[in-house]
Amino acid sequence: MRLDKFLKVSRLIKRRTVANEACDAEKVTVNGKVARASYEVKINDIIEINMGKTPLKVKVLKIADNVGKDDASSLYEAVK
Repeated sequence: MRLDKFLKVSRLIKRRTVANEACDAEKVTVNGKVARASYEVKINDIIEINMGKTPLKVKVLKIADNVGKDDASSLYEAVK
């Protein structure tokens, strides 16, 4: 699954266009490297989003195309 779509489905970023713009602005890294929106997300990838005051770092646990709002957080876990 594409990085921008994963960010939207997991509700880490509200809209796919915003996720795409964040990737273009180099505010999203995967495994320590700046990632493009077209990056194919894999299980165990570490995604860091540097938007706002504090960066958000998560580990991908599962990949799913459609997830309900309540289950979105089951796709990832926070990493310190």
